[in-house]
Amino acid sequence: MSTKPTTTELEWTELDQRAVDTARILAADAVQKVGNGHPGTAMSLAPAAYTLFQKVMRHDPADPEWVGRDRFVLSAGHSSLTLYTQLYLGGFGLELDDLKAFRTWGSKTPGHPEYGHTAGVETTTGPLGQGIANAVGMAMAARYERGLFDPEAAPGTSPFDHMVYAIAGDGCLQEGISHEASALAGHQKLGNLVLLWDDNHISIEGDTETAVSEDTLKRYEAYGWHVQRVAQQANGDLDPKALFEALQAAKAETGRPSFIAARSIIAWPAPHAQGTEASHGSALGDDEVAATKRVLGFDPEQTFEVSDEVIAHTRKALDRGREAKAAWEKDFSAWRTANPERAAEFDRIQANELPAGWEDKLPVFEPGTGVATRAASGKVLQALGAVIPELWGGSADLAGSNNTTIDKNSSFLPKGNPLPEADPYGRTIHYGIREHAMAAAMNGIALHGHTRIYGGTFLVFSDYMRNAVRLSSLMHLPVTYVWTHDSIGLGEDGPTHQPVEHLASLRAIPGLNIVRPADANETAIAWREILKRHTKVFGKGAPHGLALTRQGVPTYERNEDAAKGGYVMFEADGGAPQVVLIATGSEVHLAVDAREQLQAEGIPTRVVSMPSVEWFEEQDEAYKATVLPASVTARVAVEAGIGLTWHQYVGDAGRIVSLEHFGASADAKVLFREFGFTAEAVAAAAKDSLAAAAR
Repeated sequence: MSTKPTTTELEWTELDQRAVDTARILAADAVQKVGNGHPGTAMSLAPAAYTLFQKVMRHDPADPEWVGRDRFVLSAGHSSLTLYTQLYLGGFGLELDDLKAFRTWGSKTPGHPEYGHTAGVETTTGPLGQGIANAVGMAMAARYERGLFDPEAAPGTSPFDHMVYAIAGDGCLQEGISHEASALAGHQKLGNLVLLWDDNHISIEGDTETAVSEDTLKRYEAYGWHVQRVAQQANGDLDPKALFEALQAAKAETGRPSFIAARSIIAWPAPHAQGTEASHGSALGDDEVAATKRVLGFDPEQTFEVSDEVIAHTRKALDRGREAKAAWEKDFSAWRTANPERAAEFDRIQANELPAGWEDKLPVFEPGTGVATRAASGKVLQALGAVIPELWGGSADLAGSNNTTIDKNSSFLPKGNPLPEADPYGRTIHYGIREHAMAAAMNGIALHGHTRIYGGTFLVFSDYMRNAVRLSSLMHLPVTYVWTHDSIGLGEDGPTHQPVEHLASLRAIPGLNIVRPADANETAIAWREILKRHTKVFGKGAPHGLALTRQGVPTYERNEDAAKGGYVMFEADGGAPQVVLIATGSEVHLAVDAREQLQAEGIPTRVVSMPSVEWFEEQDEAYKATVLPASVTARVAVEAGIGLTWHQYVGDAGRIVSLEHFGASADAKVLFREFGFTAEAVAAAAKDSLAAAAR
């Protein structure tokens, strides 16, 4: 077979074309074998994916986590074979048997790409549009990382300069998150981000004319992106030469993110399936797969046909990767020599360790004072920001309410922004009113590595973020959500802003840790524990959501056991406890006041503060039994939200003081009184539970 280049600008041989066509038939065969999947997009996108992985991107297939690599995000995750075939051809660790096991139990090739499951997969994608926002977050993180380690370097000369590439489909761009994330990227002038749009005009319901009529290129121009359109070849296939030129032009555009529209024909070149909605999410059928193989010059009787010539050719990516990494390591070594202090900081952060003495900077709050936990959180962030440079974050336009400004004199904003605090490497992120994109971008930032990210909004607006929060939990990502205004305690803004079902709903997400501290000191301990859990001691860690009050709450003596998720805050006087009051957040002080009333009546009462159910459940049974002894069946749980969480803790004789309806617009104190959140109501529930336990 000839290896003579077929283009002058791009070295594209007949072997390259054969490799692209091999990827196409592998996609068709993999879906046909398992009987389900999405073959069409993987077939049509093969030239684009191959050009990226074999001709454009800087990566080392032998070291998929190499710090200096370019990142690739397949936002159109349903077309996972677009990625899997390139990981196989390039030598990332997938082999032919893995493609044959597509979408089956225990395989490395699940239906959608899963981070941490398959080498070379940078993020879990599936819910459309999430990958776009992940890529935006990665590009933001790359800029911040450069600011930490090599801010003075000229553009393109730092070992911390790399690109983020993403492929998105029509569905990704229809999802609202794509608008939020793309507008943010344009505003931030993320010149290290390239988004390739697979403009195939097909969705599950058919031609996208059924639902879409906007000019997508003008939309991205309005966002401030560099926009290109790549023409098809005469036969309808994607043009590798045009794609390569567009990608090179995008890489050269350092002042704006780049958007490349590529008109494709889904399932090309299948004789009857191409251009049809059926090819989007269904196997082509044996006859159509055989016909496609004939068109491409493959044996229709063979399945998963890969010639030795093709795999030898594509696995040269290993040699190119080794050379690229060696060149990068030379530059990196020079940087280390010239920047010993920054190199030491890099090594610490790379090892996922925190600076020595950081815990000493945590504020300790004086008991008795009334402090809103959102305010306490802000003081913690400002104290830690001075000693943990990799800690950064912001808010979805609610920084003043969320107390998430880590440095008011340093905003993460691009050059040319008129604000005096604007700094391309700034500490405080202004996401704008884009909660969904914020959460998904935070996932991308965490996936990129080398920084610690947090982001804030009101707890009620976690609904906008939920899909991304679920994915952060699925990927075990160390992100921190700062959710304030956590109950009816926010007051006059009324039921649209007062979270009722949110705590229970978020606790239902596996792997997400919700922390609702009772006071300022618990808030400081919560931040400390979260940061510790995001170090190597706890492995990958897990996402955390802090639920914080708007209103002031009493401050109690600091108790280190708060880090265990649940602990005895006040022990019963006058003997063993007869009743246990369990509370979280702003309702803990109600339990404390109720305890005083019950004790005055001769009822020994214990108060348990349980800031995190998830942390408490991690403790051994012996510890949990010391906090909630089985012998005490009279129990009351108090939380200003629905009571779904608490049935397992109070048992049959227990009672729950909860809110099983929406709130109202009034002063917080009025609302707590009118809705039965008083010390008297808690004491009454305790007596009712005692009576039930005695029956």
